[in-house]
Amino acid sequence: MKVLITGASSGIGREMARILASNCEQLVLVGRNTERLEQLKKELSANATLKVMTVSTDLSVTENCVRLHEAYSDVDLLINNAGFGDFGEFTETSLDKEMQMIDTNIKALHILMKLYLVDMVKKDHGQILNVASIAGFMPGPLMGTYYATKAYVVRLSEAVRKELKQKKSKVRISILCPGPVRTNFEKTANINFNFGGNDVRKVAKYALDHLNQFYIVPVFTVRASRVFLKILPTPWIAAIIYRVQSRRKTKSV
Repeated sequence: MKVLITGASSGIGREMARILASNCEQLVLVGRNTERLEQLKKELSANATLKVMTVSTDLSVTENCVRLHEAYSDVDLLINNAGFGDFGEFTETSLDKEMQMIDTNIKALHILMKLYLVDMVKKDHGQILNVASIAGFMPGPLMGTYYATKAYVVRLSEAVRKELKQKKSKVRISILCPGPVRTNFEKTANINFNFGGNDVRKVAKYALDHLNQFYIVPVFTVRASRVFLKILPTPWIAAIIYRVQSRRKTKSV
């Protein structure tokens, strides 16, 4: 199996690479941190049967997404994992950071999904795993832009899934929708998950073990929360999220 993982230098992407290393023929690891990518490559290259390539690039730049696809177009599984968040009142957060977030969480995912899906549909083979979030199912005061980007991932994936089913394509698409996970996300987003978040290794393993599902929601409490999200009025959900988020602000900005 040939797999390409974006956001592979840390967090969920890195753990997925470690898990997949034992049964993959080729891994393409994509991220912005060259040093971490090379360290991961060295670690995984202990498996002599595995071919590991690293691509250090900024996927928020359209041309870099296109070049990535041109260089590594033949993959069986694309894991669209690159992304980050930010915390704060919408009127106070950085516009530049938000635009980069939209370019990474939405535009890069959209471009790669489209380019690789066209290839997969032609072959009638392949799968795309888009890393979304439980945030994609609700409003997110104090993290409005991030929640909105994940809602885009959810809705786009749902729509494309239906298109694939309609044409009876063998190509599969899934979305990973975890709750808070212990990764570098907290530092980047300037937020503190008070209870520490869920174990990143367990989340990554659950996702890969359930690729046959469309909605992949790793933790029972998060799965249960989706039920309440369908019942409660949106203003109530927004009020609850605001209260929870307001307790998560880190001391340093």
